Amino acid sequence: MHNKDINKKGVYLLEEKYNKEAIQRLNQRFSEEFRPEQILVNENMSAHTTFRTGGMADLFVEIQNEEQLGKALKLLQAEGLSVLNRDFYLLGNGSNLLVSDSGIRGVVLHLSKEYSHIRVEGNTLVCEAGATLAAIAKKACASALSGFEFAAGIPGSLGGAIVMNAGAYGGEMREVIKYVKLMTPEGKIIQKNTDEMHFGYRHSLLKEQPLIVLEAAIALVPGELANIQSRMEELAAKRREKQPLEYPSAGSTFKRPEGYFASKLIEDAGLRGAFVGGAQVSEKHCGFVVNKNQASSSDVYALIQEIQKKVRESSGVNIEPEVIFIGSFG
Repeated sequence: MHNKDINKKGVYLLEEKYNKEAIQRLNQRFSEEFRPEQILVNENMSAHTTFRTGGMADLFVEIQNEEQLGKALKLLQAEGLSVLNRDFYLLGNGSNLLVSDSGIRGVVLHLSKEYSHIRVEGNTLVCEAGATLAAIAKKACASALSGFEFAAGIPGSLGGAIVMNAGAYGGEMREVIKYVKLMTPEGKIIQKNTDEMHFGYRHSLLKEQPLIVLEAAIALVPGELANIQSRMEELAAKRREKQPLEYPSAGSTFKRPEGYFASKLIEDAGLRGAFVGGAQVSEKHCGFVVNKNQASSSDVYALIQEIQKKVRESSGVNIEPEVIFIGSFG
């Protein structure tokens, strides 16, 4: 009982292994350990992704703290399910993924709003994995700490941002991370410093090893409150001007190819405003695929494939999605 690994397109291939009896047994096991309101059966994933698409998850469990996460991992392990084999999915803010219309077979562990505490320790913010980057930036600003302004508008949680070394406007997570507290598949708590996290462009140790982010320390520097607020407002204005924030999306859809800009390649391929179903290449920023008109995940996926094909034909460049695909596509 294990999921296939990620294929060349970055798609999680989830096998049809969770039959009705298995889900009922897991539901019973979680019900013995968690409150009823934390366990959702056949939960619509469109409510938990920024694309606002996706089918049902068989079992959706709200995780509120580190202790509950450890308990959930032990419960799943007792059932022969492991993060090592990608037997379940850990979800944060759902900002960088596309869940298939057929949904997610099995269990989703969701880091809830309760798992998002932020505390200030001198010039450092110690943040739980479920904290959004926007909330962290707001806390940093209120504490007159500078260095996190770049991340204020990135739609995501800390855990996901560390996994992909998220960045914007010249800043990246690796520049501010002091250490990351992690949980191994066996439930052991470990800590890695920045050098040990193998940060690269949209890459980290978490893409190499099945570790789970619990919290991280963000090292900042004292600054003038007015200057920090001004910089955040400036970047927010740039986003409103250049990005299609009025439509559901996963942010920038493609990684930056070396020596190129994905948005320019897409525009040069004649794809500005192109549609597949309700999904569209943004007319404001060609690097964004948006849910323009009640798109399905299949619409979004088909448009991404079409973009890759047309760009390859036009320029000879292969562009790779930043978006992670969950479930069965194609």
